[in-house]
Amino acid sequence: MEDQVQTLKDVLETTAEKFTDRVALSFVGGEPITYAHFLELVHDLSIRFQEQGIEPGDKVAIIGENMPNWAATYFAITTMGAIAVPILQEFHHSAVHHIVRHSEAKAVVASRRYMHKVEDDNFPLLKIFMVMDDLSFVSDDVPKTSFRGAADAASDKFGQIGDAARKLMDRKGKGTYALGPESVAVILYTSGTTGHSKGVVLSHGNLVSNAIDGIAIIPVYETDRFLSVLPMAHTYESTVGLIVPMLCGSSVHYLQKPPTPKTLLPAMQLARPTIMNVVPLIIEKIYKSRIKPKLSGKGLKGGLMRLGVVRRKVVRLAGKKLIEAFGGELRCMCIGGAALSPEVEQFLSEARVPYAIGYGMTETSPLLAGTHPDRQRLRGIGPPMPRVELMISDPDPETGEGEVLAKGPNIMKKYYKAPNDTKDTFTDDGWFRTGDLGMIDDDGYLFIKGRLKNVIVGSSGENIYPEEVEFFINGCDYVLESLVFDNGNQLIARIHLNYETLDEEFGVKKMIESEVRERTKEILESIRTDVNAKVSTFSRLNRVIEQVEPFEKTPTQKIKRFIYLDN
Repeated sequence: MEDQVQTLKDVLETTAEKFTDRVALSFVGGEPITYAHFLELVHDLSIRFQEQGIEPGDKVAIIGENMPNWAATYFAITTMGAIAVPILQEFHHSAVHHIVRHSEAKAVVASRRYMHKVEDDNFPLLKIFMVMDDLSFVSDDVPKTSFRGAADAASDKFGQIGDAARKLMDRKGKGTYALGPESVAVILYTSGTTGHSKGVVLSHGNLVSNAIDGIAIIPVYETDRFLSVLPMAHTYESTVGLIVPMLCGSSVHYLQKPPTPKTLLPAMQLARPTIMNVVPLIIEKIYKSRIKPKLSGKGLKGGLMRLGVVRRKVVRLAGKKLIEAFGGELRCMCIGGAALSPEVEQFLSEARVPYAIGYGMTETSPLLAGTHPDRQRLRGIGPPMPRVELMISDPDPETGEGEVLAKGPNIMKKYYKAPNDTKDTFTDDGWFRTGDLGMIDDDGYLFIKGRLKNVIVGSSGENIYPEEVEFFINGCDYVLESLVFDNGNQLIARIHLNYETLDEEFGVKKMIESEVRERTKEILESIRTDVNAKVSTFSRLNRVIEQVEPFEKTPTQKIKRFIYLDN
């Protein structure tokens, strides 16, 4: 496949020809868009961008919730040789303004819900505004016109648009522009845990090669149905949740409302997804709220649960019900973006829920390693992706741990306008520095220990991995999330408790304030004692602090550690 399909334009046109009448995209319960219709939609939108002066190499920013028009916009920009700048909708408006200016975006496509984030600011280069919901232009000198309405108004006009689009897109061989695997497709601005946002430059070849290699690991079929719940502006969802199904003729379904439990569960019953991309937080919340209470009963029930045969039956029944809650036809839950709790992974494995943990980052398009659910190992990721090389830099002679380095066709070209950052991110001989600590076992499976920058050196020189201590904390009753850090040779944990569970179990609402504080103090101290009994001596907690508000997180639900370490 890699010989014929090297760009997003190849993906679009090859798939539309092969899967013409199959459903490509739709809202859950909405009107489906076939691959033939999607091709026409993308081609016509590309023409309209060019009519407004967008040329190959120009940047077009995209900000909006997941929808078919987001996908159409993404493909329209990239297949005409322009560069898409997807912006995560969770970004503060000041960050959005910075990205629009820094990327030198000439146009922006924003949904009505997020249009306010690109208004009321001075953007010298920005000349074109488009509303994503109906693909209408907003400008003083360009009248509002609804593309969808115009396209659907008369079939003969739609056919003429399609013919013109094909002629325009066929100019590749006539010298208009040459779109190849090295052509820049997107600039993605990261929202990392260190607070320093950078523009990651990814080519068509980066993205397409990674999607093809992902299919080699976990085959995807034209009969598969994806339910898209993660932000499409993140490379995890745009590659694995859009380009991958597009390559395979699968269908992608979008929610019309934010993915809360109230909207997600009915949507899963309607869409009956066979593949879903999730971040650990989603499945961890379901586990803690719905599954764990049933597996940790008290009295006679709790005693029976400690019997292996009883526990296995209950766990497998819970796994079956979880799959039913996801629509009943789930054959792969792809988990990525952050580390998965060992307790939750143990449940998924015992419950026979088909899951696969992928490892990567924006700079790697994103996948570096992973494996099929049938070959998933506890706490492991899997072997490198096809065509990806992984190496451990300066491994510890005892543990084999060191920084994970990578090479492959999916590695970014550079950071936009940041030559020093780019230079620092690659070794002299061209290996990409992931910044993650890991080890590779004798079977070639990658295991991640944590972020290199997060490692705490103990008083006797021991390496303390805060993520490992956090796993134990988060496994405790009443804990939602935590953050471990060093403060003057003291290991401290900030802990955000599950206040709803506390209210229900202890009747906190009926207590006076002093009683609530005392009870909370007792719970935090019991957590500290419990964790210290499970970790190495040098990783024991000296103190715990209540984190009343939820931690601020990145779009993949990793805590922004830099915000809290100095507080």
